[in-house]
Amino acid sequence: MSFEANFKHPKSRRVLVIDDDPDSLEILLEPLRWEGYDARGVTSEKEAHTLIESWIPHIVILDWIAPSMAGLKLLKSVRERLNHVSCVFVSENSSTEAIIEALDSGADDYIVKPFVPLELLARIRTQLRIRDLHEQLLFANEKLKELVDTDDLTGLFNMRSLYQKLDLELERGRRFHRDVCVVMMDMDFFKTVNDGHDHLFGSYVLSEVGKIIRASTRNIDLPARYGGDEFLIVLTETNHEGAIHFCERLRDSIRETLFKNGADEIKLTASLGFAITIPGENISARDLVRRADHALYDAKNAGRNQVRFYEPEQAPVVQLKTAAQKRRKAAG
Repeated sequence: MSFEANFKHPKSRRVLVIDDDPDSLEILLEPLRWEGYDARGVTSEKEAHTLIESWIPHIVILDWIAPSMAGLKLLKSVRERLNHVSCVFVSENSSTEAIIEALDSGADDYIVKPFVPLELLARIRTQLRIRDLHEQLLFANEKLKELVDTDDLTGLFNMRSLYQKLDLELERGRRFHRDVCVVMMDMDFFKTVNDGHDHLFGSYVLSEVGKIIRASTRNIDLPARYGGDEFLIVLTETNHEGAIHFCERLRDSIRETLFKNGADEIKLTASLGFAITIPGENISARDLVRRADHALYDAKNAGRNQVRFYEPEQAPVVQLKTAAQKRRKAAG
């Protein structure tokens, strides 16, 4: 169901009315029920807080000068719980000063008693339109952020966003004493795909590899396209044995896949290298990626279609800066 459909019918609109006078409460609720809104009323601040927590209304209508409830205090409390709820004050006080004070204090509208029911409904519809526009803007911003963070071809994260996410995972790992693993994967002899087929087929293969990676990872993992036919996967809370199992399973999945699109088809393999954080070590995201990159170079150098892991005593950090360049020279 689309976002717009969720908020289209009046029955889906939740309106909470707060008034300590039962008669005034019913006068406010009656036209709301005519319109078909899911409208509920309470006469105490305690009841209001309970319903706000459990029901989460879209609009709150409250009395500006209810004797048992300070209007501004209640407004502030509502805002703290529901930042984006629409708050409408009603009051018998029609003075300009009262209206200005209420609106400046955070009210979205101010209705003077006695009111015309049709005008009340029109004002409620206005607040709902504003709320919907706000929600649609938040929804659009989230989609835009996804596009910025995501590689168009594979649907995986891109490296623009990956390093920041990896830094956060490393910080969490240090705080909770959990392992963080980085896996680097490179398709073997990918140049043959473009040499023997058109570039559209190469894009198709990369897209399919992205699907295989997504199917192989958990929701808490961070799969990304590193560039070209290289991929990077951050595995959270994964030890050495778990990382080996993941890499071998992913390598087998790619090796067993026939990439076929129209008349074009090909079988491929992949090489993988991984590195895991060392307990007590304060390592940056880029240095951990360099270690995984070095392990990948070893896998390529060992004959490809291999899984290798970083071993500190055999691969000092000072050697890692040139690992990617060496691997690309050796790669087919």
